[in-house]
Amino acid sequence: MPAQLLSQLRLLQPLLPMKPLLSRTFFFPSSKFLRNAPFRPRAFSARPHPRDKLPLRPSKSLVEDEADLSDWLDDLRSARPDPFATRLDRRADDDGDEEQREFRPPRRNDRVSTLGKRRGEGLRRGRQDGGGARRKFQPRSEDEDNVGGRNLKRGGVGEFLTEDEDEDEDEESEDEEILNKSRTALFGQPSGFDRRTAEPVPRPSSPGGSDSYLSDTRFDQCSISPLSLKGVKDAGYEKMTVVQEATLPVILKGKDVLAKAKTGTGKTVAFLLPSIEAVAKLPPSDRDQRRPPIHVLVICPTRELASQAAAEANKLLKYHPTIGVQVVIGGTRLALEQKRMQANPCQILVATPGRLRDHIENTAGFATRLMGVKVLVLDEADHLLDMGFRKDIEKIIAAVPKQRQSLMFSATIPEEVRQVCHIALRRDHEFINTVQEGTEETHSQVRQKHLVAPLDKHFPLLYALLKDHIADDVDYKVLVFCTTAMVTRLVADLLGELKLNVREIHSRKPQSYRTRVSEEFRKSKGLILVTSDVSARGVDYPDVTLVVQVGLPSDREQYIHRLGRTGRRGKEGQGILLLAPWEDFFLHSVKDLPIEKGSEPSVDPETKKKVERALSHVDMKNKEAAYQAWLGYYNSNKKVARDKYRLVELANEFSRSMGLDNPPAIPKLVLGKMGLRNIPGLRAK
Repeated sequence: MPAQLLSQLRLLQPLLPMKPLLSRTFFFPSSKFLRNAPFRPRAFSARPHPRDKLPLRPSKSLVEDEADLSDWLDDLRSARPDPFATRLDRRADDDGDEEQREFRPPRRNDRVSTLGKRRGEGLRRGRQDGGGARRKFQPRSEDEDNVGGRNLKRGGVGEFLTEDEDEDEDEESEDEEILNKSRTALFGQPSGFDRRTAEPVPRPSSPGGSDSYLSDTRFDQCSISPLSLKGVKDAGYEKMTVVQEATLPVILKGKDVLAKAKTGTGKTVAFLLPSIEAVAKLPPSDRDQRRPPIHVLVICPTRELASQAAAEANKLLKYHPTIGVQVVIGGTRLALEQKRMQANPCQILVATPGRLRDHIENTAGFATRLMGVKVLVLDEADHLLDMGFRKDIEKIIAAVPKQRQSLMFSATIPEEVRQVCHIALRRDHEFINTVQEGTEETHSQVRQKHLVAPLDKHFPLLYALLKDHIADDVDYKVLVFCTTAMVTRLVADLLGELKLNVREIHSRKPQSYRTRVSEEFRKSKGLILVTSDVSARGVDYPDVTLVVQVGLPSDREQYIHRLGRTGRRGKEGQGILLLAPWEDFFLHSVKDLPIEKGSEPSVDPETKKKVERALSHVDMKNKEAAYQAWLGYYNSNKKVARDKYRLVELANEFSRSMGLDNPPAIPKLVLGKMGLRNIPGLRAK
């Protein structure tokens, strides 16, 4: 800072305190102003802004001011938060589901002091992922974002994921169309719904058939408050699903519950309604405080699930104006979430485990607010544990009062889930199983088939399958699941080169991008979404007509959850599993499921050449990243990686399927971490 400018600023001391002036001009992180409001550059003025009600402080010498500035610059270099670096979080932003399997080598000098380097990498990825270069080092507002040439409105599910920092923006605007569609999976099938007018219409429920998962019990037959019933009625729902009928009466009695239920059967509302009732019954004095304690804590494994649950809770709270819901997830700024929880009511908090632990450790007063928790919910408990969140969950359980009601909902009940039950639930908890023994784990209306073909045929076969499906169904809506984030990007690029209407979602994309694309896919038809396992569980995409799984699923449960994205709410769907001959051992693990052997679609020479030309246009860097990720994924599979020499041969076969004569080189450090040094067929760099 030139001494001349500082001396000029000193001349303004009689008009304006030095510290506030420097705070607004040079963005001192330690100033009280910046702790309470986001930084906004303003034109220079000698008169303080009316919102800057800062106490007068004694004048400092020029030497002291320069020392303060020097200290601040040092702190900024070493510890300034990076909105893009959050994707490099130790928990992979709560999407560990795919990142646990995709090998990611440690970064050199992996310390806080390297955030500057990571910031640069984040910016480069942000330009690639976000659909355009950024002129400033900050995320664009949601209003400026565009997906596929369409401007998407803020609100709805995306309201909870936006990175917009403008406090004057109306954060409570909601996209009714999106919420109406997502609501059907959370509540169960409505009595009727007009898609054109977005209004509920009466419709008789048919016994069996598409409404067979509904019960005969109405919501007004349960002990729910009139205000909550009014909110449910406004959504156009009367009858409960089987899961809701089995769990609601028990939960409303205050019992701890472990519930097992299929995906897409209305589990979310089964814990939301009783939780709202618990808060509504508290004395008014507990709810009228400026910053009331958090009474309900809902833990979800992924950002998408957390945002979806929070959006639905907001709709149920339509007639409970004194009760507020907030969501805290990875991929957004911690300080922004802190500000929102301070400024808005937050009796119900929906969170992902990693970000919740961050708030417990770093947000002042947050641990105290958690001591007011009356209801703790672990949603998709098996998925939470699969993603490696057990230690986080144990710490969260220790942070809430022992005198509480605890609810666990899970599609499967493995041994690890039972172990967590011992620390999360009371001994007299009730186990409610809505998946009766002998019933199918997948929806019976979903037609399943598998195709086994060499790797060099996978891309042409995928293109042919999609083209045939598009020709058969003008309202097609397709999910294509891939093994890793980088393979997902490769497949999306390929299908885009083939002129298909395609979007992509995976953990390497910025959260704001993922939110926009997810909402676009949720409310659209005639669209293909290529995704990693971040979309495998719980996320509601209405009217999906086809699910294609390319490559080996991580396990039987993951296959079932992926398939569960179609055939929801009693509708029909189709699932195709595309495997290589050496992957067909997986079929043994799902032999009890109704999976038929499918016939390969015909691939003429012209189609094959078209796919080859499209592959030649895919960025070489994306192919290199996909090759390394593919090798890391299958190296983590015990059966495939048993023979390292055979594994490398298969990886090079995948390389040739991308149109590469020679496999891409891999850093020696990465090969060492994989245990693949000196294996013939690999190129090191």
